[in-house]
Amino acid sequence: MDKVWSSQLKKGLVELAVLAALREREAYGYQLLQRLARNPLLSTTESTLYPTLARLAEERLVAVRQATSPNGPPRRYYRLTASGQEHLRQLSEYWRHLSSAVNELLE
Repeated sequence: MDKVWSSQLKKGLVELAVLAALREREAYGYQLLQRLARNPLLSTTESTLYPTLARLAEERLVAVRQATSPNGPPRRYYRLTASGQEHLRQLSEYWRHLSSAVNELLE
């Protein structure tokens, strides 16, 4: 498969994947990387995750709290805000329609 094409597609889905990974409970960055890596197709890097989280926090789609860590510097925990939950709902709905339309073309 063309790596550029698959990389660009994956890059476009990072926001949806991060929001979905936060749907159930809050997490700090490394936990999010682990949640996403459970499926190799969704695995991402710190250099992609942290700017995405910063932007989502700036847009008030995620809230951030800082807590002490047993090993090292304080951790920043991220959780969905009410706006983030609504945004995730909208993105999920759009994704379902888009993937359905593409699947129709492929069949």
